Amino acid sequence: MLDRLPVEIVERIIAKIPDTDLIAVSKVDRVWWQEVRREAYKRWKNYATMIGDVYCEIRALGKHYIKREIDWITFEDVNDLYKRWINRLTEDQLYIMEKMLRNGMVMDPQERETIEYALSEQRWGGDPWGLGVV
Repeated sequence: MLDRLPVEIVERIIAKIPDTDLIAVSKVDRVWWQEVRREAYKRWKNYATMIGDVYCEIRALGKHYIKREIDWITFEDVNDLYKRWINRLTEDQLYIMEKMLRNGMVMDPQERETIEYALSEQRWGGDPWGLGVV
């Protein structure tokens, strides 16, 4: 049954599947594999964009602090919140990237190297993207 659905319906179903179950549904057939791969790349990119946005917020917050527009306690509280948010987004992004790598969804050798490096950095408590917010 699932292997005979129109691609548009498969796309809608896959878009609603949580990150933790996304790769598992790629086992249905080749169409599902392709659509899961496309969705995983989309989520990977979305996480990267969100991480970049939060990083810009951290930098803007630092500028406000330097200009003495906010007090130290407010700066520390908000900065810690942003750091935790970036760490969570990074964990979610790396989860998808690792699952893609392990299931043969990453074809580009440079992307493979990037994923392996980022996973290694994360395992050793480093900052996979070099943002300096760990």
